[in-house]
Amino acid sequence: MAVALGPSGWWRRWRRRLSAREVSTMLLLLLLLGSGQGPRQVRAGQTFEYLKREHSLSKPYQGVGTSSSSLWNLMGNAMVMTQYIRLTPDMQSKQGALWNRVPCFLRDWELQVHFRIHGQGKKNLHGDGLAIWYTKDRMQPGPVFGNMDKFVGLGVFVDTYPNEEKQQERVFPYISAMVNNGSLSYDHERDGRPTELGGCTAIVRNLHYDTFLVIRYVKRHLTIMMDIDGKHEWRDCIEVSGVRLPRGYYFGTSSITGDLSDNHDVISLKLFELTVERTPEEEKLHRDVFLPSVDNMKLPEMTAPLPPLSGLALFLIVFFSLVFSVFAIVIGIILYNKWQEQSRKRFY
Repeated sequence: MAVALGPSGWWRRWRRRLSAREVSTMLLLLLLLGSGQGPRQVRAGQTFEYLKREHSLSKPYQGVGTSSSSLWNLMGNAMVMTQYIRLTPDMQSKQGALWNRVPCFLRDWELQVHFRIHGQGKKNLHGDGLAIWYTKDRMQPGPVFGNMDKFVGLGVFVDTYPNEEKQQERVFPYISAMVNNGSLSYDHERDGRPTELGGCTAIVRNLHYDTFLVIRYVKRHLTIMMDIDGKHEWRDCIEVSGVRLPRGYYFGTSSITGDLSDNHDVISLKLFELTVERTPEEEKLHRDVFLPSVDNMKLPEMTAPLPPLSGLALFLIVFFSLVFSVFAIVIGIILYNKWQEQSRKRFY
């Protein structure tokens, strides 16, 4: 008569049939499936994405704080809630920011932003919007959606209030992008038009479903898409080629309110590393750059500040200056004495 095996007996018999290598392989596969860290093909071709946790943020927001071990830092009026991080509340004259403290050295990447903008204001009586940053400097408060002006890097703006009264062809809220080498100012009066790379209308306020924005940077090609219709489909907004962004910059997001206000909430930020095949010619063309730029778009050149002199260099400059001064004085005294001797000879 057959004897039914319990769970432990079944496992012992099944395990004996597997080699150690097979068991380790199955455990590895289960670990990859469970962790979600395995590669995922995002489009046709040889492009795969890997989630980079050191540059990502999601609930329950354990990596946010002011300690040295925190991956994300808050600034201004930003605060951590249970379901989101509020950059600014629906109150006047507030500004807040959230910055990743780990510089990003990825070559090709994709940032997915889950956000929400809502408030009590009626039509055109709300503001001002939020920005997503990839910049050289971090934690620098300022007038550009809560960040510094004349920034160095990339800024993507979700502008909810039209400052330019005469314009009629542009419907707000509006998404735009700007690349800056530190020489340009964001023109608030004209809603950033003189320096924008492109843009699109994005009705994102007071929606009852999730709103997303994705920024993709691959082979110096910048693409910005949005999912704001509740259909879980990406819609194109901005596409620009020839964008040159240095590595080692910081990701962040910020917001500001003035006389008008809104709640500006960030639910998650997820950065993916994209692995893309390059030809030898592309490898030569896509070398690292040290200052942001856009092909066929002239940005004013920045004069690099002179590096401060070291103590040794300063000492050598002072030392040789003194030696030269003493040498010049000695030569002057010798020439003066010779002139006096010649004057006496002529007199006699």
